[in-house]
Amino acid sequence: MVLFRGENREDKVTDQARATEAPAEVRDAGPDAGHASSRPADPEVKATRRRFSAEYKLRILREADACAPGEVAVLLRREGLYYSRLKLWRQQRERGELEALVRRRGPAPSPDTQIAAENEKLRGEVTRLRERLERAEAVITVQKKLSQLLGVALPEDERAGGDL
Repeated sequence: MVLFRGENREDKVTDQARATEAPAEVRDAGPDAGHASSRPADPEVKATRRRFSAEYKLRILREADACAPGEVAVLLRREGLYYSRLKLWRQQRERGELEALVRRRGPAPSPDTQIAAENEKLRGEVTRLRERLERAEAVITVQKKLSQLLGVALPEDERAGGDL
């Protein structure tokens, strides 16, 4: 061991021991260190169960039905699915479970409700247009007064519409 000026033998031995030692988290982990069951779960790596919508399932089933026998495997690899899942979805389709999931839940809207919603929408539009008309009439009134003050006569064809 070579010592340089200002170094002690103890410092050199301690530095060498640290260099050959395992990291603190491995040292302090205990006798079962390295086993998956003893490690705390990494919060960033979390397996999640995939959920498929009924529309997706029906689309994949339609594509699988249109495929030739060898092409189904290509479809499944592309989508990241197993054949057992495709088989389960086919069974669900035969039982009518998938079509039931596609339909919207809740009571069907009655025609009266649709008409009332359309009437409410139209009432709002009428109110908005009336406010706009009032503003336009105010602007026209101001323009008429301004033209009278300045002595500028308005052309006859603009006045032909009459007062609003």
